[in-house]
Amino acid sequence: MKMNYKKIEIIGLRGIPDIKAGDDLAKIICEKADEQIGGLMDGDIIVVASKIVAKAEGRIVKLSDVQPSPFARRVAELTGKTPELVELILRESNKIVKMKNGHLIVETKHGFVCANAGIDRSNVAGGEEIVSLLPEDPDQSARKIREDIKRMKNVDVAVIISDTFGRAWRRGHVNFAIGVAGICVIKDYRGSQDMYGYTLRVTQMAVVDELAAAAELAMGKSDRIPVVVIRGYDYPKGEDSIKNLLYPEDKDLFR
Repeated sequence: MKMNYKKIEIIGLRGIPDIKAGDDLAKIICEKADEQIGGLMDGDIIVVASKIVAKAEGRIVKLSDVQPSPFARRVAELTGKTPELVELILRESNKIVKMKNGHLIVETKHGFVCANAGIDRSNVAGGEEIVSLLPEDPDQSARKIREDIKRMKNVDVAVIISDTFGRAWRRGHVNFAIGVAGICVIKDYRGSQDMYGYTLRVTQMAVVDELAAAAELAMGKSDRIPVVVIRGYDYPKGEDSIKNLLYPEDKDLFR
């Protein structure tokens, strides 16, 4: 008996150079895809680490250039962080959600709830004084990469910008989607039937987060693979925003 198997490929693109402000990410992605996988195809999903997007967009800051406010100095005393880093975190945030045991959890200007507003020292050249911020508008960043790839190669792809966040109630970190283009953030199974004929009433899968997490398996944290192509997944196509994954505070059971 012949079985039909679903095959999904997760392909890390090697050789992405150290990105600098103004670099053309779409061009670099297309060149590496041409060299390594015979080019991009319609239906491919491109997952791009937010760090290289931030670098290309000039979202890199030298901490010694930051003047901390009195409030930032007070928060720094409470958390054990440097006043300059705290000042940057506050500038990138709407509000502080939690301070405990040296952790500073905030709601970013994008609406993400995460540690340190997503500000990171890892994989940034220049030493510990140099940090990267999240892209200012990750959805727009994803749209630009998608549109530029379409213009250069005439292929219709989806783009996900990903970043690594911790999770409440579970140890370990996972890559989440923070920006999207050409893909719906939710795959809605409500109204369909499960294998036993029961109607599903609440199941909505955050497919962009699942894809971002899957891509991290090929990225790693020290393998210099900030771009992954996912091929063979029948994703829900459409224009959407990552904001549609975020709970407004009045519906958040834990804030």
